[in-house]
Amino acid sequence: MDPRAFCTQARVLVVAGKGGVGKTTVAATVALVAARAGLRTLLIDVEGTAALPALFGHHQPLGYHEVVLAEAGGGPDEVGLAAPIRARSLTPDDALLEYLEDHGMRRISKRLTSTGTLDVIATAIPGIKDLLVLSKVKSIEKGASERGSTSGPDLIVVDAPAAGHAVTFLASARGLTDAVTVGPIRSQAGEVLDMISDPSRCRVLLVTLPEETPVNEAVETAFLLEDKAGVMLAPIVVNGVWPRLGLGDAGPVAESLDVRLTEAEVASLGRAASFRRHRQDLQAAQVARLAEGLPLPQLTLPYLFATDLGGPELHTLADALEDQIMTLPEGTL
Repeated sequence: MDPRAFCTQARVLVVAGKGGVGKTTVAATVALVAARAGLRTLLIDVEGTAALPALFGHHQPLGYHEVVLAEAGGGPDEVGLAAPIRARSLTPDDALLEYLEDHGMRRISKRLTSTGTLDVIATAIPGIKDLLVLSKVKSIEKGASERGSTSGPDLIVVDAPAAGHAVTFLASARGLTDAVTVGPIRSQAGEVLDMISDPSRCRVLLVTLPEETPVNEAVETAFLLEDKAGVMLAPIVVNGVWPRLGLGDAGPVAESLDVRLTEAEVASLGRAASFRRHRQDLQAAQVARLAEGLPLPQLTLPYLFATDLGGPELHTLADALEDQIMTLPEGTL
């Protein structure tokens, strides 16, 4: 499958996964792949951390208004992009402020947030905070669709909350349509549900690691998302996979080197090779178990032996993701 076709299957791609699996890095990588393919991409952060912009060399948390993370023709470390990557943060408070201001209630909106009334409302109406954020995503998606191809993002990548909250986040609209029968909340929930349940508008890209607990949670999350939120899943990303090396016994390896090793060094080399083979086998077993438990195409990304990730690392991951996407049959999902 062509990477551009993959990135245009839905206008909104929600990236979700257990905390620590590299969800934010994968969201940035997908945005990079899309921008390379000439798609104007908007990254949305819903948790308000600096992790997402830091991957592009920006060290301040995102605000409510869009900023350019990578220009067309430039990009992280000046690697060329065919389209820009923009980003913004979406919080319930800001989404509510904008909604009220758009409806002529600016004074009320300020009082609601300054007095903590929004928290009271959120307690009284479970799911309302998530609905506020999703309503804004829906508004951006709908606006871009109505304006056509000349303005607005071609792809919206949402860096979703960690797996447990991702389910309630995406299921909030369905819960509120069941609980509320009339009024603006019911109307907004219905419109969000229409977006989430339409695979041409929204899909979820799950991220996991080739380890037992993340695999277990990914399988559980996938079925919960389909059952509770009614959203279609894209291929699952298996992140942090160690490349398989054909490692033999330490003796022949040591003999092939141009330096003379002591017996202790040969023994250390043997233990290192044994550890690597064991790690490779464990990962292969978990990837197979994931395929058995979750019938979705898999996209694997390599483990990067780097302390900090930035432009070069993102492009390495984007290269790998493009290669994996091109192995998918045309029309996948």
